[in-house]
Amino acid sequence: MIDALTHDFTLMATALATMLPFVAFLVIMLFTRNHRGLSAGLSIGAITVSLLSAIILLARHWHLEGPIQYLGRWLVSGDINIPFGFLLDQASLLMLTIVATISFLVQIYSLGYMAGDAGFSRYYAFMSLFAWAMMNMTLSPTMLQLYIFWELVGLSSYLLIGFWYEKFSATEAGKKAFVMTRFGDVAFFLGLLLVLVHLGDLNILEMNGPQVTARMSATYITISALLIFGGIIGKSAQFPLLTWLPDAMEGPTPVSALLHSATMVAAGVYLFGRLFPFFSLSATAMVIFLIIGTISMLLASTMAMVSRDIKQVWAYSTISQLGFMIMGLAAGSYFAGMFHLTTHAGFKALLFLCAGVFIHAFETNDVFEIGRQGGRRLKIPMICTVIGAAALAGLPPFSGFFSKELILAALADLKNPVWLVAGLLGAFLTAYYTFRLIFIILRPEDIQDETDTHHDHGHSSYWLMGWPLILLAAITVILGFLEGTLGDFFKAQQFIQTTGGGHHAWLPFAALASVGAGMVLAWIEYGRRGASRIGFVEKIAPLNNLFAERWYIDRFYRRFLDVFIYGVVSRGFTNNDNKVIDGGIDGLSKGTVATGRVVSFLHLGMIQYRLLTMFVVIVLLALYFFF
Repeated sequence: MIDALTHDFTLMATALATMLPFVAFLVIMLFTRNHRGLSAGLSIGAITVSLLSAIILLARHWHLEGPIQYLGRWLVSGDINIPFGFLLDQASLLMLTIVATISFLVQIYSLGYMAGDAGFSRYYAFMSLFAWAMMNMTLSPTMLQLYIFWELVGLSSYLLIGFWYEKFSATEAGKKAFVMTRFGDVAFFLGLLLVLVHLGDLNILEMNGPQVTARMSATYITISALLIFGGIIGKSAQFPLLTWLPDAMEGPTPVSALLHSATMVAAGVYLFGRLFPFFSLSATAMVIFLIIGTISMLLASTMAMVSRDIKQVWAYSTISQLGFMIMGLAAGSYFAGMFHLTTHAGFKALLFLCAGVFIHAFETNDVFEIGRQGGRRLKIPMICTVIGAAALAGLPPFSGFFSKELILAALADLKNPVWLVAGLLGAFLTAYYTFRLIFIILRPEDIQDETDTHHDHGHSSYWLMGWPLILLAAITVILGFLEGTLGDFFKAQQFIQTTGGGHHAWLPFAALASVGAGMVLAWIEYGRRGASRIGFVEKIAPLNNLFAERWYIDRFYRRFLDVFIYGVVSRGFTNNDNKVIDGGIDGLSKGTVATGRVVSFLHLGMIQYRLLTMFVVIVLLALYFFF
C-alpha cells in the first residue's frame, strides 16, 4: 500500500482526508496547547484538506460501478493476517463528505462560540480526534477496523461531552454516555465474534456477499444481526439505551451539533446501511429492528413535547429521526434511510448551531426565557431555525419533506398498516413539538424592551457563527431536490432499490395532513394571540410527568443499579472478597504464624526440650518398626 500511495491519486486523497486530523490532534496536544490561534488554525486547516479531498473523491467516483478496496497488512501472526485499509463505495463516499462538511462548519462556528474558553486549544484537539476517528470508521473495509474506530468515536464523544469537566453534571453526562454505549458495544463485539467463527472473515464485502447463507445458518445470521444491532442501539440512542443523549447536552453546543447531526449518533444508522444486505438475510431481525425504531421514534417525540430546554428538544428530535431512519431501512428501503440520514445531517446541525447562538446571546437554554428576552430579534439564527424546523417537520420544499416521504412510502408498502400509522403519528408529533418551540420564541407572552438585550449584531463572533448557519440553511433548502440525483448515484449498488412514493398518490396528502394538524395544534396552544401557552399534555399531570421523566426509563435504570447491581451483584462480590478471599488469606496467615510459634518454641536453646523431642521421636520409631 505504501508504494501504491505515491502512484494512486484516489488512495493518496483518501489517506490525506483521514490522517491529517489525527496529525493536527497530536501537534496541538504536544506542542501548541498554549497557542490558541495556532491550534485552531491547525485543526481547521486539517479538516479543510479533508473536506476538499472528500469532495474530489465524491466527484471523481460519482459514476462508480463497483467498490474500490485498498488493503494492506497490519498485523500478521502465522496464518492470521489482519488488514488495514479503505473501502470506497457510494455509502462511504457520501458519508465521508457529510462528516467532513459538518466538521468543517462546526469548527468555523466554534471560533466564535468558544472564543473566550480556557480550554480552546484542547477543544480543537478533541474535535480533530473525533473527525479522524469518524472518517476512518466510515471508510473501514473490515468490521474489525470499523469496530476499533467505532470505539475511538465513543472515546472522542466522551471527551467532548465532558469537555467542561469542572461541572459535575458534565462529567456525569460524559460517563453516562460512555457506559450506556458500552453496553451496546459489548453485544456488537459478540456479534462480530459469532460472524468470525462461522464465516471466517470480517471483511464487509464478504459479509454482504451471497456466500454468507452457505456458511451460516439462518439462526446464526439472526442472532449475529441482533447482537450487532446492539451497537447501533447504543450509538444511535435507540430504545432502551436512549436516555444518555439528552444528558449529552452538557457539552458545548457545537459539540451537540457535531455529535447529533451526521456524525456520532448517525454512525449507528450508517452501520445499518453498511451491513444492509447482511441484515436483510434475516426477516425476523428486520422486524425487530422496525419495532425498536418505531418505539424510539414515538417515545422521543413525546419527551420533546414537554421539554423547555432548547438543546434537549433537538436531542429528543435526533433520537426520533434516527428511529425514523431505522424504520426506513428495516422496511427494506436502503435509499430512504440513507437519504434521510443525509438530509437530517444538514437541518439538525443547523438547528443545534442556531440554538448555540441563542444560548451564547442570552445565557440560557430555556426556550421561554429566550423568547422573553427577544430571541426573534436575532434575524439570522431565527430565520435559519424556522428553515430547519420546517425541514424537520417535513414541510415542502425543504429537504426533510422528500426524505420522510420516501420512508413513509416504504412503510406503506408493508403488509401491516400499523407501521404507516406509526409513521404518520410520528410526523404529527414532530410537527407539534417543533413548532411549539418556534411559536414560543416568535410569540412570547411578554418581551423585554428593544434596548434590554445583550447581544451585538456587529460583533465578529456573531458573524463567525452566522456564516455556517447560512450555508447549512442553503443545504437544507437545496438537498431535497437532489433526490433523483442521489438515487441514480446509489443505483450502482446492486442490492439497492430506490423506493419512491409515486404509486401511493394519497400518501403525500396524508403526510401533509399529519404535519398540518401538528402545526395547527401548536399554533392554537402557543402561537395565537391569547393562547394559554400550556400544551394539552401538560394539562394532564400524570402524562406530563411520564413524558418529562422520560417514561421513567432513567428511574428504572437507577432502581436496577441500586437493587440488583449494587444490592446483589456488588454485595455478593464484596462478601466473597471479605469472607472467602480475605478470610482464606487471613486463615492461611494465622496458620503460618501459629506454625512459626510452635517451631520457634522448639528453638529456644533449652536442652531439656530437645532431649524430650529426641526421646519422643525414638519411641515413635521403635513402635513403628517393632510393633
